[in-house]
Amino acid sequence: MNDNKSTQHRPAKAPVIDLFSKQSLQPGEEQRLLRICPELDDISMLYSNDAHAGKVFKLRLIAWGLQKNGDIVGLVPWLNSVTACPTLTDPLNGHWEGYYDGLSGEVFYDALPHKAIELQAAYDYFCEHHPYSSQNAEIDPVIQEIPDQIGTHAVFNHTVQNTFFVTAVFSWQLHQQGLVEGMLIDPAKVEKTPVLAGDDSLYPVSSSPGFKYFFQYAIANKIKNQDPDALKAMSAIIKC
Repeated sequence: MNDNKSTQHRPAKAPVIDLFSKQSLQPGEEQRLLRICPELDDISMLYSNDAHAGKVFKLRLIAWGLQKNGDIVGLVPWLNSVTACPTLTDPLNGHWEGYYDGLSGEVFYDALPHKAIELQAAYDYFCEHHPYSSQNAEIDPVIQEIPDQIGTHAVFNHTVQNTFFVTAVFSWQLHQQGLVEGMLIDPAKVEKTPVLAGDDSLYPVSSSPGFKYFFQYAIANKIKNQDPDALKAMSAIIKC
C-alpha cells in the first residue's frame, strides 16, 4: 500500500508508572511484553520512510502485545526481530504512521478495544493461575506460543558464499523476559504431522548463525520464483 497523504505523528508520551505495581519503571522495562494475542482480522501497520517522501506503506501484524506499562501495541517482524509498531526504527529513518483496517479502510492509532480486553483478561487469569517466577537470568521460560498467520519467512546466508535460502516461520514464542522469537521446523526431527506448537522439531531462528532478516510472504514468493529484482536486492542484503 502507498498513500500520498501525509500523516501527523502522535506526541511522545510522558514517563510512565507500572500499571500493576504502581512503581516507576526503568528505561526499556516499561515496554517489556507480558502477553500477546494473534491478529486475525487483517490489521496492518502503516509506515513511511525518508526514501519515499509522501508515501505510506503497510505491513501486516502478527500479534498485539500487552506491555508492562499497560500499553497495547501492534507487533511486526521488522528486519531481524519482532518490533512494537510505535517504536519502529528503520535504516531509512522509518516512521510508524498508525494502524490500518484492511476490511473497513479505517486508520487508527490505538489498539482496538476487543484486543485490549482480551489481553488484559488473559494476563489477569494466567498471572493468577499459571504464574512464572523464575529469577534466574539464564532461564527465560516460554509463556506463550502463537502460530504465524501472515506467511512470514526467514532469510539465511547459505554455507556457499553470497548465496541464501528462505524458510517459513512456523510460530512465535513469547518468553518471560519479553522476547518474541520466531520458530522454524527442522524436517529431520519431525516425528508426527501436522507439527503443533511446542513440538520437539521446532527451533528458534536466533540459534541459526546465518539468519539475516524476516520477510512476509509476498517478497518471499518473489525470491522463490526467482524474480530478478528480488534476487538482486537479496544479493545486496546478504553481502552487507
